[in-house]
Amino acid sequence: MPNLERITTENVAAFKTMRLCSLEDSPSAFGSTYAREAAFSDSEWVTRAANMNGERKIGYLAMNNGAGCGIAAGFLHEQDSTKAQLVSMWVAPAYRRTGLGRMLVAAIKEWALSRGVRTLLLMVTNCNVGAIVFYKRIGFSMTGRTEPYPNDPTLTEYEMAASIPTDARQ
Repeated sequence: MPNLERITTENVAAFKTMRLCSLEDSPSAFGSTYAREAAFSDSEWVTRAANMNGERKIGYLAMNNGAGCGIAAGFLHEQDSTKAQLVSMWVAPAYRRTGLGRMLVAAIKEWALSRGVRTLLLMVTNCNVGAIVFYKRIGFSMTGRTEPYPNDPTLTEYEMAASIPTDARQ
């Protein structure tokens, strides 16, 4: 099973690779695009990696034998300290249905719980049926809030939420 590493400036190359792979593999799953982020300079990637760890934000890479196979990040809600957002969640196709996605979400939940968060939120596009099924299976439910997907207004993003139990590994 892969291990999780916090995203830092020391693993910025793996972070860049995973982020670009995720954008290329699942272009309608993220608020950004491959073309936009592929144009970032090396110094921009270092800054982004440095910003992934702090009081309000966390990022994890899933690594297997030195190669990236997944990514997830979380950040605290600006106005409500009992909520956090799961973002940039992606698992490489060869690792889907192996428990890696569950492991990434559990790590974000544990981080959120350590900051007093009780609800983890995420946005998922209506065309990403596999992700919707996965999130429902691990305890997320639709909140009823929707918004147009910023990169393609013909798609809709659904908000999903999960309560964070006292023991985030549940």
